Amino acid sequence: MQELQRLIQIHEEEIRAFEPKDAGELEAYRIRFLGTKGIVKQIFGEMKNVPPAEKKDAGQLLNAFKQLAESRYEEFKHLQSAGKKKESGVDITLPGTPIPLGTRHPLRIVENQMLAIFGRLGFSIASGPEIEDDWHNFTSMNLPEHHPARDMQDTFYVSQNPDWLLRTHSSSIQARVMESEKPPIRVVCPGRVYRNETISARAHCFFHQMEGLYIDKD
Repeated sequence: MQELQRLIQIHEEEIRAFEPKDAGELEAYRIRFLGTKGIVKQIFGEMKNVPPAEKKDAGQLLNAFKQLAESRYEEFKHLQSAGKKKESGVDITLPGTPIPLGTRHPLRIVENQMLAIFGRLGFSIASGPEIEDDWHNFTSMNLPEHHPARDMQDTFYVSQNPDWLLRTHSSSIQARVMESEKPPIRVVCPGRVYRNETISARAHCFFHQMEGLYIDKD
């Protein structure tokens, strides 16, 4: 029993003083103390030399020694793992960045590219209603009362009130901008417009326009 206590004391001091500098030293510690031929297993083999009356106390000493060796290994293993995370700046335990589904419509992509170009030239973006009145859509654009563009074959009119219609061009936005703002004016007017046309592979009842308006002071 005394020999067992002496061996445990010697190796306990070694374990408590152990400070690994890198993963290689930590692995050497694991092999030396916790490996299949390590010191812990060797000392457990000394149980056969302990008198039966002392085996209970010896078992407690051995279990405490084994727990010390294992806990020190896990402690340093955790510290080294945390150090690697800190060095890399990436916490691999966090959930990854989600990948968004879907993409932008090709029309929206082209529109955004065009708006970005106009934006660099100092143009702002203007918008207006898609259901427009007759004056803003036609009269203000110098389209007289009997102009062919006003014909029902080309234009969608609101049945309850024929003075209202689905705008046939984005020029109506320009008319509204000129009403509400003073020169200098520099705007670009994107939007969906409507025409009373038969839907086919080459045409549709609506499409997209983008117009620019630039009015200086003089």
